[in-house]
Amino acid sequence: MPDLLIELFSEEIPARMQARAADDLKKLVTNGLVEAGLTYASAAAFSTPRRLTLTVEGMLDASPQITEERKGPRADAPEKAIEGFLRGAGLTRDQLEERDTPKGAILFAMIKKPGRPAAEIVAEVLETTIRNFPWPKSMRWGAGSLRWVRPLHSILCILSAEDGAEIVPVSIDGITAGASTKGHRFLAPDTITVSGFDDYAAKLKRAFVVLDPAERRDTIWHDATNMAFANGLEVVEDAGLLAEVAGLVEWPVVLMGRIGDAFLDLPPEVLQTSMKEHQKFFSVRNPKTGRIERFITVANRTTADDGATILAGNEKVLSARLSDAKFFWENDLRIAQSDAGMQVWVDRLSNVTFHNKLGTQAELIARIEALAGELAPLVGADADEAREAARFAKADLSSEMVYEFPELQGLMGSYYARAAGKSDAVAAAAKEHYAPLGPSDAVPTAPVSVAVALAEKIDKLTGFWAIDEKPTGSKDPFALRRAALGVIRILVENDLAFSVIGPLVKGLNHHAIHILKADGLDHQLAVVKMNEIRLLADAEKITERRALEMLDEIDFNLSNDRKDWGDDFFQERFADLLSFLHDRLKVYLRDQGIRHDIIDACIAMEGNDDLTLLVKRARALSETLNTDDGENLIQGFKRANNILTQAEEADGVEYSFGAEIKFAETDEERALFEALDKAEAQIKPAMEQQDFTTAMSAMASLRGPIDAFFTAVQVNADNGTVRRNRLNLLSRIRTICTSVADLTRIDG
Repeated sequence: MPDLLIELFSEEIPARMQARAADDLKKLVTNGLVEAGLTYASAAAFSTPRRLTLTVEGMLDASPQITEERKGPRADAPEKAIEGFLRGAGLTRDQLEERDTPKGAILFAMIKKPGRPAAEIVAEVLETTIRNFPWPKSMRWGAGSLRWVRPLHSILCILSAEDGAEIVPVSIDGITAGASTKGHRFLAPDTITVSGFDDYAAKLKRAFVVLDPAERRDTIWHDATNMAFANGLEVVEDAGLLAEVAGLVEWPVVLMGRIGDAFLDLPPEVLQTSMKEHQKFFSVRNPKTGRIERFITVANRTTADDGATILAGNEKVLSARLSDAKFFWENDLRIAQSDAGMQVWVDRLSNVTFHNKLGTQAELIARIEALAGELAPLVGADADEAREAARFAKADLSSEMVYEFPELQGLMGSYYARAAGKSDAVAAAAKEHYAPLGPSDAVPTAPVSVAVALAEKIDKLTGFWAIDEKPTGSKDPFALRRAALGVIRILVENDLAFSVIGPLVKGLNHHAIHILKADGLDHQLAVVKMNEIRLLADAEKITERRALEMLDEIDFNLSNDRKDWGDDFFQERFADLLSFLHDRLKVYLRDQGIRHDIIDACIAMEGNDDLTLLVKRARALSETLNTDDGENLIQGFKRANNILTQAEEADGVEYSFGAEIKFAETDEERALFEALDKAEAQIKPAMEQQDFTTAMSAMASLRGPIDAFFTAVQVNADNGTVRRNRLNLLSRIRTICTSVADLTRIDG
């Protein structure tokens, strides 16, 4: 069984495209081979800056012969119909087979398709792969029609077996496949002829080419960490940079250089970002001081002076880059420490658009400031400090450093806030208010940071809901799903239990005011206020009487100019946004192993606007249902609910008037009465104290008495009084169980 080796040799492939390209080459070629009938034992793909390589081992030397059965016309069909069938099958009349079927005698053709040599199939598959390769960006060169990421120089394609190697006959736009390649561009540029993958990999290594990107990564990291350790330093880990640098070199040579003394006092994040973005350098840190003092660069070759010339050039270029960063830093500090301070930057943001329908960045900051102050008491923060933190959290967007390095926004704000004499809480909020940026990112925990982070995300959600620009399908250009998950994680992981109704209504109100003012409809603010009052009343945050008094205090006048801002505006958007948060909560809990039906059972209960308590309820229910008692209780509950529902439909009455133990006829029936009394006495106070674990445990304790009841008792007894009492008893089971969660939504 032959092995296949393919190499596509070109000019330098961008590092970010190499891994995907190697996977695409493997998938396209192996899928094509299998579809053509050539199975194989294993396959592996590799990449370097100048080559994509695929090795396929244990491949068939030819595709198998296939016999295809083709049904034809009836045996007594017109001659022309039979002749047409013969032409399509490529057979003569005597080669057909006649079979008796329920529809009469039918002609069948047995068409044999001979197998094809592996080389012929590989040539077709490879040409199709090259001509249709899915590069993110590709180019043409010369007069040919072939497109590749960079000019393609040569194709190596051989089938090797015990009796030798065979070149696969492939020719694309004048590039003919052969058995040769080239080594390192500078260290070994001569042609290399190979006979198989092992020979190929060994000769490339001797020609200063490390074929496997994982091996290049390991070499770089090993040499870099050892070099830093020898100097009492440590390399700052950066997996993304390591993968990128490994894609820039075929023969990695690690060198360590110095950073000029004039730049050592720059914030370490500035040094790290500047060196990574502009030079692809690794930062080397002093573990005692936390300062970045050296850098690691990776050359693509060895030199006679052990890299001294390369390092000298890199240090010179780095010095110029860091001079810019130092200028930005010092200029920004001068502004932050001036009399006007960071307010200068906030004022500049009045000329920067956040969104054409949601106003400027300065207006965004004003909304977040107001909302952070309202959230502060709920999260244990000082309201004045939360408002100040929100006012300056995004000020660094106007700074020169963030203009040069946008990825440092927030982080630089924290440095500038401290320089401006702000409190540690305000500085921390600037750094943390964007968090969490991903599912593994830590959430802010300091009260002021929590208030500002929640305000920022709630403003974004309510704003885009107000202008009806919600995520659709896989499209989420404003990262609203991430914002919703951020709200959930901040609340849950900080154990903050309060209704999100108030903050969402306030957020919608802020945006409504902005939009109405932009439209010149100040008189419509009464509509906004009315809806806010109504929603707060619905949420039982104020009494109905107080709501009516508040309505009397405003001059409500709904004009025809903005009918869409009528009574239903807030209700529709609020309900839709709360549903969106619940959907993201389902994703959050499913990732923790909690079933969808359990989440639905908890969302269906009152109080689902308190996301932290909702999560606690779902976790407690999940733990309960994972026990034998909990699982079997669901069966008993569903049986009780089904019998009760059918009886109520048939009788046209509701059995919820209270069962009486005096009508009980069996010990099992009386035991169930006692168990329900005991469970209810535990569940009610537990639910009032939001102790869901105790409530769920008490509910699960009903499993035994319910099972015994259904085993010993016939609910639909002949005696009408006994039957009604037993149905009312089932109603108690339903009422007690559904006071904890809507168990009708549980599967099983």
